[in-house]
Amino acid sequence: MKIQYYTATSLDGFIATEDDSLEWLFPLGDLNDSSYPEFIAEVGALVMGSTTYEWIVRNADKVAAETGSSWPYTQPVWVFTSRKLPVIEGADIRFVKGDVRQVHNEMRAAAEGKNIWIVGGGDLAGQFHDAGLLDELIVQIGSATLGRGKQLFPRQVLSPTLRLVSVRQIGTGMVELRYEVGKGSRIAPPNNSDAAG
Repeated sequence: MKIQYYTATSLDGFIATEDDSLEWLFPLGDLNDSSYPEFIAEVGALVMGSTTYEWIVRNADKVAAETGSSWPYTQPVWVFTSRKLPVIEGADIRFVKGDVRQVHNEMRAAAEGKNIWIVGGGDLAGQFHDAGLLDELIVQIGSATLGRGKQLFPRQVLSPTLRLVSVRQIGTGMVELRYEVGKGSRIAPPNNSDAAG
């Protein structure tokens, strides 16, 4: 079982625009041509921040066009938030707040030996890294630049470095890099951290 941050980023390191849009990503490739189908088959539980969750809720039509369903997850999902958010009927969603370590064992039990996917955002993935719980980064880099936006991973990981284990080209618009995370990595928290997104 691994805790994996699987995401897409622009060439200049942003996962979303400043107003949390993912529109830039859709023209770059087809989800079914990526590693996503194999990846999601091995996922037993998901975790995301409130901004990611709200984007899915607000963009249900776009999500359905891309994935086939407005809420495409059958696995249990933990959403980190300090606000009251709308509930999606029929979805197994658990709203939580606080330290990621407090719900880690519950997520592991629910995953039943499969992997846990950190859907986003970057700071939430960083919190798992800070707690020594992040095992892998799987990053699909798109051939687009945003100039500004929500950072991929707002942490400074100095030593030991992330270990690159594979590189995969996805069409002409993306490349996927897979990194193992060294558990002894030193971390410098971001200067002005955004809320988990």
